[in-house]
Amino acid sequence: MSQPKTILITGATGNLGTVVSQYFLAKGYTVIGTARSKDSTADNPSFHLYTVNLADEVEVAGFVARAAADHGRIDAALLLAGGFAMGDIAATSSAAIREQVALNFETAYHVVRPLLSHMQQNGRGRIVFTGSRPALEPKAGHSMLAYALSKALLFQLADMINAANRGSGINAAVIVPGTIDTPANRQGMPDADFSTWVKPESIAAALYFLVSESGSAVSDAVLKLYNGA
Repeated sequence: MSQPKTILITGATGNLGTVVSQYFLAKGYTVIGTARSKDSTADNPSFHLYTVNLADEVEVAGFVARAAADHGRIDAALLLAGGFAMGDIAATSSAAIREQVALNFETAYHVVRPLLSHMQQNGRGRIVFTGSRPALEPKAGHSMLAYALSKALLFQLADMINAANRGSGINAAVIVPGTIDTPANRQGMPDADFSTWVKPESIAAALYFLVSESGSAVSDAVLKLYNGA
């Protein structure tokens, strides 16, 4: 990748997305961020926030086309947007599964589908999905069934992208963070051992490696960020 680099980050104003966006801005990237509403106060000429309903496939396709027209080549994408729900199999309806699939899989797929075409035209690109530990470990996932199932689809999508684009300069990876040390999580789990949680800055650094030249030799990556937990 040559300078200047441009990266698309969904959920850019969330607890994790804010830290990740700031990290990449500090590294000299142009950041194209998405949010549900323009509530960001970020004052950086290299940060461009778009209000996008990621659940709307047509709207997202228009956004990707507009972002590419506005900023030229999009070098990488970090798909951080998503949702969460508890519930074991007895408590989980098919409607609940569809809701989590819409939040965690479709929001990513709607971006990837047009973006992959853009990257194929440019002959290069990095895509990183946000997986989850419950999607990999049934012991952890059975109590959050819909969430785990929806996240599991992202691993399969990454594998399919890599299989279809081998040798093209396009690569998909999945990060698998443990519990992230955010204000919201601390408030929701005040008695937890915060020292075992993953710092957003550590996740940002891992994401940077995956999309940088230093990580260009990495393929089919599933990067587990558990902080020893």
